[in-house]
Amino acid sequence: MSETTKTRRLWRDIHVFDGLRTLPEPMAVISEGARIVSLVPMREFDEATVEGCHDMGRGGVMTPGLVDCHTHLVFGGSRADEFEARLEGASYEEIARRGGGILSTVTATREASKEQLLELARPRLEALIADGVTTVEIKSGYGLTVEDELKMLRVARRLGEVLPVRVVTTLLGAHALPPEFKDDSDGYIDLVCREMIPAAAKEGLADAVDVFCEKIAFSVAQCERVFEAAEAHGLPIKAHAEQLSNLGGTAMAARHGALSADHIEYLDDAGIQAMRQAGSVAVILPGAFHTLRETQQPPIAALREAGVPMAVATDANPGSSPLFMPTLMLNLACTLFRLTPQEALAGMTAHGATALGLKGGGRIQEGATADLCIWDIDTPAALAYAVQPGRLRQRLFQGELTHAV
Repeated sequence: MSETTKTRRLWRDIHVFDGLRTLPEPMAVISEGARIVSLVPMREFDEATVEGCHDMGRGGVMTPGLVDCHTHLVFGGSRADEFEARLEGASYEEIARRGGGILSTVTATREASKEQLLELARPRLEALIADGVTTVEIKSGYGLTVEDELKMLRVARRLGEVLPVRVVTTLLGAHALPPEFKDDSDGYIDLVCREMIPAAAKEGLADAVDVFCEKIAFSVAQCERVFEAAEAHGLPIKAHAEQLSNLGGTAMAARHGALSADHIEYLDDAGIQAMRQAGSVAVILPGAFHTLRETQQPPIAALREAGVPMAVATDANPGSSPLFMPTLMLNLACTLFRLTPQEALAGMTAHGATALGLKGGGRIQEGATADLCIWDIDTPAALAYAVQPGRLRQRLFQGELTHAV
């Protein structure tokens, strides 16, 4: 789009949540092309500035486009049978140890072609987009061979090309131990470090590297080896940590400058202080907590007191969080973990962007990218208060209107 043809858009009398807080009075907002160029209180608004602007309406609530910073959208198969098994008394760990869980999805994902995975993932991502997401992280982790992990990452990249959304990719090769390495976890970590990470880096397929640091997955020492390999290839790191037990994975990840530690239900004070010092984001995943019927809550009050930023994400995946409605996560973060509505919304905008290494993302301010959602609600808190589809009035991605009712 040339400088002379950039579309100017104007919203009047709109309540704005800027990514960190709700602005105290109704605002006028103007975007031009892909950028926000003006954000002023209505009492200071000069009508002379509206010439050439498309009138986008009055009232409602404007937020940054939602940032879903932790998902596993690309996968084959279904795990509805495991959902039933859990309701009959089986634990997540029991299902994993008898070959279910992640490994059942690995089998289905390996069997699927790139085209089939794209077809399966597309409606999942479209559901997130329809609920206001403009940036999404998509992890691999269901291939567990070099070629299958790269296949997943290629599908994730392709989704960002065919749909109006920013896709950030994460290599999660150290997600589970594949059957061919059943008795050789160190050998599999060698594969991840020596072949998988270099291959993904060479093709530019991964924006970060993640691990699952847990008793049923990989040890702290093994995950540290993965982080060192990622660092050698210039890739940021993230961690699934302290979900089922306290192994100290979060503190180790923070020592390596992790963008985030995710789940963290069993996080201790030492881990919190390590995150604070490193500037790592705590990613709260209430969908998995809800689906697995867990009882150990993440230490929200201690994180808040320490000033550790908290992001909120869907963890959309086939087993532990088959939930594809981001605004539901806002409600669950409040009702299950007692985040305030403002904390939850900041967690799915500004803090979600920080968890992905997107500096300045998830904000409404002059000069910021015009990733915007306009909602038919009276206050930002209403997004978390009610679980109600259909409230999205307009969605803009990089200044382009992609949804309007």
